[in-house]
Amino acid sequence: MRLQTKLGLFAAAVTVGILALFVWLLPYLMQQIAFKNTNKTLLQQRGKVLSAIKKNGIDFYLDGDSVYGSYSMLKDEYISLEPYRQEAISARLQTDRRVIEKDTISYRILSDTFTVGRQPYLLEIGKKVTSITEEDIALQKATSYILILLAILIIFIQLFYTRYLLSPLDYIVRTRLTKNTFPFKAPEHPLQTSTNDFKFLDASISALMEQVNHAFEKEKEFTSNASHELMTPISIMQSKVENMLTTDDLPDHVVTKLEDTMRIMKRLKKIVNSLLLISRIENEQYEFNDNIPVKRMVREVIEELQHRVNEKELIINEGLSNTRILQYVNKDLLFQLFYNLIHNAIKFSKPRGSITIKDYVDDETYYIAITDTGVGMNPDQIEKIFDRFKKGLYQREGFGLGLSIVKSIAGYLGITITVVSSPNKGAVFTLQFSQKHVKE
Repeated sequence: MRLQTKLGLFAAAVTVGILALFVWLLPYLMQQIAFKNTNKTLLQQRGKVLSAIKKNGIDFYLDGDSVYGSYSMLKDEYISLEPYRQEAISARLQTDRRVIEKDTISYRILSDTFTVGRQPYLLEIGKKVTSITEEDIALQKATSYILILLAILIIFIQLFYTRYLLSPLDYIVRTRLTKNTFPFKAPEHPLQTSTNDFKFLDASISALMEQVNHAFEKEKEFTSNASHELMTPISIMQSKVENMLTTDDLPDHVVTKLEDTMRIMKRLKKIVNSLLLISRIENEQYEFNDNIPVKRMVREVIEELQHRVNEKELIINEGLSNTRILQYVNKDLLFQLFYNLIHNAIKFSKPRGSITIKDYVDDETYYIAITDTGVGMNPDQIEKIFDRFKKGLYQREGFGLGLSIVKSIAGYLGITITVVSSPNKGAVFTLQFSQKHVKE
């Protein structure tokens, strides 16, 4: 999962979590706010009543009666005045029930006592609890809708800003890493950002790419020069040993040592030729102008290796298409590719085993699979078989260059090569060809 996605999901989760918590607490909070506002309103109404009594006298409400009571049409609010003969109380707020015209209703009530002349009176002002909660519920709904809209807006703003903030990193990954192949090319445009961390990262990656390119070029140069320089003395030494072997009356022990030297020279020459081939591939010295029937090419390789097949009494099962042609390739490189793979399969197959070479099309992609019944490999060995001079199961009898050459040729021709294997169960080398290289 990408960093931008993770940050976006985190921001959305935090926002939704906070919103859910607030919505859960909202009824309690709104109830407290509603009752607080109601209490404030009741206290204001008490002040107005006392001011009116102080200005106009108690008869303004009693109008000759001993008590006074009034309520709204829906009984949402009421006010009452009556003589009070108990201990005086200060302004008190409570939720209690009152009977109004035979209806028992819960009210939020303000109770207070005051004295006019020497007569104490009890003042009650009440507001129906259901009317308070109805307003509370309506306010809760409105608040919830507003919060949801705000949460959605905040999430979109966070996602947009996160995307904008991480766009330099996305540019680095896209241009420096994902779409950049080895040898690395210098970026066409420098990174434009105000974030110093991304500037430092981009500069560090670019510098590292330059160092890797420089080291690779030095390695290619050394391999090419060393191979050419070694080829001449090896050829001269091989020629001299061959001449010495033609000399008459050589002691047997001298002949034996000269033959050993000759074998070593041939091995060295083979290594140098392999290094030269890899160097030419890496320097792109081959052209892609050949059209080659797959079946004919593979049969030529098998014929050249037939003596090795006969030595191990192997069975070759060849199931290739008669009409399939590989186009825009190099014949010599392709021959070397199949030669090394089939030679490798022969080398590590058990006596009287079998090698299967077949092709197939899957999802409009052309494949060639070479399967052997050899000793197989474990995952660690599979990771190293294409490395030069790595000593593993598949290199113990060779020089560690055969499969490295295969990898170089495959990469140069645009062929994807995969390996599936397990110990004592053989191996399957699969070549995947791009559509431009295949025709019927």
